[in-house]
Parts: sequence; structure tokens; C-alpha cells
Amino acid sequence: MSATVRIATGSIFVGLVVLALKALSWWLTGSIALLSDALESTVNVATAVAALIAIRVAARPADREHPYGHHKAEFFSAVLEGVMIIVAALLIMREAVHGFFNPRVLDAPLEGLLINIAASVINGWWCWVLIRGGRRLRSPALVADGHHLLSDVISSGGVVIGVALAVITGWSVLDPALAALVAVNILWSGWRVMKSSLSGLMDEAVSEDMMEKIRSTISDEATGAIEAHDLRTRHAGPKTFIDFHLVVDGQTTVDQAHDICDRVERALKGHLPGALITIHVEPEHKAKHSGVLVI
Repeated sequence: MSATVRIATGSIFVGLVVLALKALSWWLTGSIALLSDALESTVNVATAVAALIAIRVAARPADREHPYGHHKAEFFSAVLEGVMIIVAALLIMREAVHGFFNPRVLDAPLEGLLINIAASVINGWWCWVLIRGGRRLRSPALVADGHHLLSDVISSGGVVIGVALAVITGWSVLDPALAALVAVNILWSGWRVMKSSLSGLMDEAVSEDMMEKIRSTISDEATGAIEAHDLRTRHAGPKTFIDFHLVVDGQTTVDQAHDICDRVERALKGHLPGALITIHVEPEHKAKHSGVLVI
């Protein structure tokens, strides 16, 4: 079992534990704000399952129907997570509107808040694991799940403070007001998750810093060539695709050109392990006198 799959599997277990705690917190108090927190946790569990499925699909090797692999499956999972977050926010908003017109006094607030705090501590620890592990493993699904949990931790903190104020002041309307604020925060989180995932589905290029590193690596390592042009990059989950045209002297043999390409590929994979690189070798008269000049 890979590290990515282990973390994704752990998310399901952690999500179920947190959901049970938050549901108990709501059951004890009857708070709409705590109900909104529990509803968000149901999304956490569902998206953790979707992320695990997507990660397992993305890990499959290339086949006849998918010659470039299945790496983009993780982006679909992250988009699905964004959609589910937005649906949860709309459900919470509906409960908040109902609470405005039917405010109620909370039951057993202290016990409920302590249980909710315990659930938030678990979530805070796990979102750190997801974001750190997702970046290290270059997994969009894990990073998206981690950012969602981070927004959950922040909103849960606000809910705890607000519910405590509602109990202390006796202002029951604070409870549905907090639920509405949680819904707005979740909507924003869902939009950010979808936006970052759609960039991957649209074959967005690597960052400018990484592009500059790629250019300098080609310039330093392609000794014997003249230039590289039409450099293109895109990323799909943990994989980065790089392709460009490499211009060599017309007297260069096939073996010599192949050696240059091998040297450049090794250097690029040193910066981007697992990168998939395609180099099209061209004779000198194809030079565009632009792009990457070889030093």
C-alpha cells in the first residue's frame, strides 16, 4: 500500500470519528450551529472516500485506452469535493434560516462544546497531515481534502465561541447566525478547491519558478546542441509533462543526439522525479533563434 493510499484511508477513519463526535455534540445541545458543523463532517467522510477511489485509479499504469496514464483522476475527486462542500453549505444555510424564525434554548451546552472541541483538535491534527503529506507526495486530492478540513477547523472554532456567547448572553439568535456564517465560509472553501482543481484539468503549466529551472537545466545540460524552442509543460496530479524541440548541428549523429537527450532528461528528472519528457530533435536549419539558448 502506497503512502498516498495509507493517508487517504486514514482520512476515512478520522472523518468517521469526528462525525460521530460532532453528531453527539449536536444531539446533546440541539444547536443549529453545531448541526452545521456535523453536516460538514458528513461531506468530509464522503469526499475522503472519493479521494481514496481517485488516488487508486490515478495510480494505475498507462494502458491502451489511457496511454498517458490515469493521473487526472485526482483532479476529478477534488472537483467533486468542491461541489459537495457547496451543497453542504446550502443545507446549512437552510437550517440557519429556519433557526432565525424558530430560536430555541440550548440543552447541555458545556458537554456539547467540549465534545466539539475534541473533534476540532483531531481535525486540526489531521488537516496538517493531509496538507504536508499531499504536497510531499504531489497529490491534489490529499491537498484539497486538507484545505477543506482546515476551513472546517476554523469554522468550528468560530462556532464554539459563538455558541458559548449565545449561552452566556441568552441571545438564542446567535446560534442560527453562526450557522449562516459557517455556510458562507464553506462556500468560499468549496470555490477555492474547485478553482485549483480545474486548473489541473485545463492542463495548466508549471509555476514560473519551475519553468525557469527547466530552462536553465536545458541550457546547462544540452551541451552539443544549439537551442531548445517550443517548450511546453503541464501537470496532472503527481506527474509533470515536459516537451520541447532540440536543435542540433546537421553533422550530429543519431547516437550523439540521443546522448544529449539522455543527459537533459536525467537532469530534468533530478528536479522533477517521475517527469515524462518528450524531446523532438531537429537539424540546424530548423532553428528559430528563440527559446532556450544552449551555453
